[in-house]
Amino acid sequence: MKICPHCNQRFDQVTWTCPHCGQTPSLKEGYLAFAPELAQASEGFEAKFFAQLVEVEANNFWFRSRNRLIIWALQRYFPQARNFLEIGCGTGFVLSGIERAFPHLAVSGSEIFTKGLEFAAQRLTHAQLFQMDARQIPFDNEFEVVGAFDVLEHIQEDTTVLGEMYKTILRGGGIILTVPQHPWLWSQNDEHGHHVRRYPAKELKEKVESAGFQVVRMTSFVSFLLPLMIISRLRQQKRTAKYDEMSEFKMGRFTNAVLEKVLDMERGFIRMGVSLPVGGSLLMVAKKQLLPL
Repeated sequence: MKICPHCNQRFDQVTWTCPHCGQTPSLKEGYLAFAPELAQASEGFEAKFFAQLVEVEANNFWFRSRNRLIIWALQRYFPQARNFLEIGCGTGFVLSGIERAFPHLAVSGSEIFTKGLEFAAQRLTHAQLFQMDARQIPFDNEFEVVGAFDVLEHIQEDTTVLGEMYKTILRGGGIILTVPQHPWLWSQNDEHGHHVRRYPAKELKEKVESAGFQVVRMTSFVSFLLPLMIISRLRQQKRTAKYDEMSEFKMGRFTNAVLEKVLDMERGFIRMGVSLPVGGSLLMVAKKQLLPL
C-alpha cells in the first residue's frame, strides 16, 4: 500500500493522488519526490560523486563482484520474488544488473538525490524511480524484497531505516544488505565518503533483529583481499588535503582482472555455504517472518 506523505493515510491504487486529502507528491526534475527538501543536498553523501562513480563502476572489480554476489543472494533466498525495491540506488548500476538477471521482476529504485536518478534512468529500461528519504518510506506491506547496498553506513538513524524497511516488506519477504565492515578499518576514505560508521557483524545483526527480521545468512566478503585492504588503510593514516576518494578504484587492467578473479573464487566459497568471518564488507540476508499459526 501507498502512504500519503501529506496526511499519512494508507491507500491502494495505481496513482499517487491521495483519496483522503487529494494531495499528490511533487515532481522534482521529473521524478516523484517524497522528500523534495533533500533532493539536492544531504549530509550523508555528495551528489558530485555520481558522475565519478559512473566512470568506474562498470569496469571495476569491486562493483562488478558485489553485483554478482547481490544477484546470487536474490536468486538463492528469494527465488519467487515478484517485486524489488533498492534504497539508495545511486547511478543504477546494481539495479541494472538485477533488471538483466531477473527480467520478470518488477523493480523500483529510490534515491535521496535526483541527480543520481538522472544517471540511473540512462541505465535502466523499466524500473520505477523516485526521490525518497529512507527514514520515511511511503509504502506499507508493498515489496517482497528491499535492498540497500552500502547505504546504511551513510545514515545516522540506521535503526529508523531498518524499521521503515520492515514496515515496507510483505510477510515472508526480506532484505539484502551490504555494508562496510570492521571499525578498525576506518580511514580517510570513509570520511570522504561521508560514512557514519563501519559495522561490526554483531552490531548489524542486533540492529536487524531488533527491527523484527530473522537473519538467514550473514557473511563477510572482500575477505581474500583483506591484507591488501589493510595495507591501503595504513597508508591513509596520514591525512592529506589533496586526498583522492576515487584512488582505490584506479588501477591497471591486469591488476583489476586479477582482483576480480580472486573475488570470483571467494564468491564460490560463499555459494557453497561458507560464511567468512572477516572481510572489508558484510552481506546480510534477513526475512520478515510469516504470522504464527
